[in-house]
Amino acid sequence: MRDTILWKRLGNLLSVKSLVTLALTGVFVWMAAAGRISQDFMTVYTVVIAFYFGTQSQKVQDALEGGGHGDG
Repeated sequence: MRDTILWKRLGNLLSVKSLVTLALTGVFVWMAAAGRISQDFMTVYTVVIAFYFGTQSQKVQDALEGGGHGDG
C-alpha cells in the first residue's frame, strides 16, 4: 500500500507541470544567488508559480467537495 502511494506521488512529481516549476525554481535560486533577477523573469516565474499552486489548491478543494464531478 505504501509503495503504491510513493509511486503515485513520484509520478505526479515527474509531470511536465512539476518539472517546469522545479526547473524555473532552480533558475530563480541561481539568479537570486548571482543577484541577476530581471523583471521579465520575475513576471514569468510568478505566473508559473501562481498557476501551479492554484491548480494544486483546486485539486484539494475538489477532493474536499467529493471530487467536484456532479450535476454542476
